[in-house]
Amino acid sequence: MVKLTSGKKYLYQGKFVDSDFLVAQGVTEKMIDEAYKGTIAYNILKNHNISGETCKGAGLQIKFDAMASHDITYVGIIQTAKASGLEKFPIPYVLTNCHNSLCAVGGTINEDDHVFGLSAAKKYGGIFVPPHQAVIHTFMRENMTGCGKMILGSDSHTRYGALGTIAVGEGGPELVKQLLCRTYDITYPDVIAINLIGKPRKGVGPQDVALAIIGSVFKQGFVKNKIMEFVGSGIDNLPIEYRNGIDVMTTETTCLSSIWKTDDIVKEYYYEHGRPNDFAKLEPAELAMYDGVVEVDLSKVEPKIALPFHPSNVYNLADVIANPKDIFAKVEEDGNKLLSANKVKFNLLDKITKDGKVQVQQGIIAGCAGGTYDNIVEASNIIDGKYIGKNEFTMSVYPSSQPIYYDLMNKGAISKLVKAGVNIKTAFCGPCFGAGDVPANNALSIRHTTRNFESREGSKPANGQISSVALMDARSIAATAMNGGILTSALDLDYDNTIPKFCYDASIYQNRCYNGVAQPNNQDLVYGPNIKDWPEVIHLTDNILLKMTAVINDPVTTTDELIPSGETSSYRSNPLKLAEFALSRKVPEYVPRAKEVYADEIARRKENKLPLEYEKALKAAKIKVDGSVSIASIIYATKPGDGSAREQAASCQRVLGGAGNIAREYATKRYRSNLINWGMIPFISDNDNFEINDIIYIKDVKKGIESGAKEFKAVVINGDKVRETILKVDSLTDTEKDIIVSGCLMNYYKDRK
Repeated sequence: MVKLTSGKKYLYQGKFVDSDFLVAQGVTEKMIDEAYKGTIAYNILKNHNISGETCKGAGLQIKFDAMASHDITYVGIIQTAKASGLEKFPIPYVLTNCHNSLCAVGGTINEDDHVFGLSAAKKYGGIFVPPHQAVIHTFMRENMTGCGKMILGSDSHTRYGALGTIAVGEGGPELVKQLLCRTYDITYPDVIAINLIGKPRKGVGPQDVALAIIGSVFKQGFVKNKIMEFVGSGIDNLPIEYRNGIDVMTTETTCLSSIWKTDDIVKEYYYEHGRPNDFAKLEPAELAMYDGVVEVDLSKVEPKIALPFHPSNVYNLADVIANPKDIFAKVEEDGNKLLSANKVKFNLLDKITKDGKVQVQQGIIAGCAGGTYDNIVEASNIIDGKYIGKNEFTMSVYPSSQPIYYDLMNKGAISKLVKAGVNIKTAFCGPCFGAGDVPANNALSIRHTTRNFESREGSKPANGQISSVALMDARSIAATAMNGGILTSALDLDYDNTIPKFCYDASIYQNRCYNGVAQPNNQDLVYGPNIKDWPEVIHLTDNILLKMTAVINDPVTTTDELIPSGETSSYRSNPLKLAEFALSRKVPEYVPRAKEVYADEIARRKENKLPLEYEKALKAAKIKVDGSVSIASIIYATKPGDGSAREQAASCQRVLGGAGNIAREYATKRYRSNLINWGMIPFISDNDNFEINDIIYIKDVKKGIESGAKEFKAVVINGDKVRETILKVDSLTDTEKDIIVSGCLMNYYKDRK
């Protein structure tokens, strides 16, 4: 079904071969060496790179065609850019309102953010999409993509590859750089071919294909920080929304981005959406080199389920239905190990009925992955004439845009769902991150959304609350719903899978959304009482004392654990208020510990001397400080940063006085970038025996960062225990070095005014 091949492979005349085959065919050595230029990704990157060199190992400086943010990211981005000299949006910038749309938490603060967003679109010349009109990625697909374009978004699921657009999800500071006419700096990434062959069977949906890929590549990092390039004859058998559904889930593989070959189906999409000029045929050259191949036989993919607590925890749905006891026992055991530090008991075995079936409590189809026209039409056809029942099972469907909602009404799909007992709601991302349809404690929710982490979808493990979410395709969710919540596969189900042609009505957006691209009017920004400026951040000192405030030895630490989603998202316009929630669902003691360390640093600045605890530590290690020294907190996590692009995973640590992370590796490029943009040093260590209250002294840290040092000698002190260790830092660009030395991105720009 899914086969991985490592190392260089060449797509030559439609087949994957090795270099020996090419030589035998008379292909020259030069052509083989330059075959990486034959990928679709190469040519798009080349056209957006201003560094002057686009080759393997080169540093790229990318300028994007457009950007997008939603209402829990755009306030901080605009505030940062404003403090750094923003005068107008230099490229189209879309501000959507699909995360805090409900305006349900914290009084007026959510709608205050929306009012701020509209004022910013008017002041700087952007696009404003009001609440409930569209989820961010659906709006971008419908209005802003184009074959050969590049789009940057402050949301990790910024993926429009199936529409010929390389889209990247990053933390807010990377968008700030674009707003200030700077560049997105990366090393030319590896490109992995995703070779799709065959045709999916009836009842198998895009989420099933996506989960099959995620389950195969995630744990070994096969596509980590690489571009996934979808090729192969199987693409021809996929409708455009099916492709979009697979594509958006590539984020869960930890890849950098994605791109697909385009064809007449993509051309028809652009024509239907009134943008025929945005289509261009994209395909690899006759000879194209890839850094690995993932082959997916679509005809062999069957319905999948990603059980708690990760999208890569994938099983065949048929196996779970046939043997839930053994599978649930293992998942339950693994889940409780993960949650062992919390006041919560995770149960799955209690979802098995007396006759051996699995009873589900909730079904959700929503967001950029689930709420597409095709998914909802097929779900409505499956459930047509049935009823979800009067018991514990509930179901909600969220069409991902008003144009989709409108056409679903016209086609009768909404009527079928409502009559079956399904709740229909507006375009909203809440079910994906815990701000809508939060399930009951320990209830099992099956969702066609994007994630199912243990600290997401409303979970508060430290408070004894757990949301048990499993990811499934809309088709099998509908099949489960028609059986009253008894877990059911849609494979070979007897239903009409005909999807009527989608009819897009552009007037729905034209009549409601503000479009002021390239028309800034310099009006005042409108501030609500919760919108606060970033606090002052100091520059890096010559030397540094770091106190360990959290140690997380889990295999992976998600951004939802670093800064929780859900209702906390309402405070993202208030840096200090939001910081109170940092690590609250993983290490509740972190915030008071970090505050205590920050108080020590404030005292040092005020009295111009180190507090006694640090003087004693230096004395125990026989260290005499030469030059300036500051005190900061630091955390250790084995592999932090999987999941969301949210910059607040780093900024909350920073405003609490953090100066870095120590990790064995970083789960994603975007989290490492967030650390750097907030002036935090992304240390790497092979040694994981750090303890709470360790004091780590690093001499000449500023000089080391400035010179591009890869290793830093550190002394770890805890009472009378003293040891030396080496902390490493992977390569930094010159700009990244300057940002860390400046203390954060805002300081970097202020220093250069």
